Amino acid sequence: MALQNVIGIDHAVVMVRDLDQAAATWKKLGFTISPRGTHSAHMGSGNYTIMLDPDYIELLGVLAPTEHNAPARAFLDKREGIERIAFTAVDSADGAEEIRARGYPPIGPTDFERPVTMPDGKLAAAKFRTFQWPVAEAPGGVRIFACQHKTRETVWIPELMTHANGAKRLREVLLVAEEPAKEAAHLSRMIDRDAREGADGSVVVPSGGNRADFVFLTKAQLGRRYPEVPLAILPERGAAGLVIAADLAAAEQALGATAVRSGGSICVPPALANGTLLAFVGG
Repeated sequence: MALQNVIGIDHAVVMVRDLDQAAATWKKLGFTISPRGTHSAHMGSGNYTIMLDPDYIELLGVLAPTEHNAPARAFLDKREGIERIAFTAVDSADGAEEIRARGYPPIGPTDFERPVTMPDGKLAAAKFRTFQWPVAEAPGGVRIFACQHKTRETVWIPELMTHANGAKRLREVLLVAEEPAKEAAHLSRMIDRDAREGADGSVVVPSGGNRADFVFLTKAQLGRRYPEVPLAILPERGAAGLVIAADLAAAEQALGATAVRSGGSICVPPALANGTLLAFVGG
């Protein structure tokens, strides 16, 4: 039985070494970037968000080393890119107990907030309650957690949701692994969602709630999917990229010389997006 308090993908967390430079990079790719947010001293991190509907992308950087951000710092010691994926939590306290009952001792729930400058210049707060699956449970090398939004109006701000590149929503999170079926089965157990085989031999795990799918495949399979895109900097195991539904004409115009056409997608190579392959598709 699927988890009742955890629905599909909420956002993808892209870890970056230079937060402000990353925001400038993604802005040049045609994304509307939120004002910079700063988390608590306990978290020691800051972020920029790229708001889509019903999900988003978070650019996350470490501002000060803390025990909480030790896993993120360990990731950054190796590379930039998608380090974890958040699910939407209906109720984080109940969701934490659901995964505990399935044998995964939760971390949290934890309440935190960050200040938000609203379009009218007033200061508000974005408030969250999150819980994590155990750090060691990382299918495809990606940590997962769930996020309950207590103030959605300070996160999904209409002025931030229109993008020059036509980006609308996440369709897929791409994860490479030497044994895709094994990694997909691991995630399936963690979220109680059945995996299915993709047309190209990949393994797909729906995240639920009509949200984006997880797609597990080998790096060679990823290369066959996007033959024109240089993928050398990607790892053999880990999150590789995001498939984004968009207005393709707008994406092509906004990306300009950065765009690489591959099949029916307009792509940004991972070397140009902080270790993250971006594949824009129609929709």
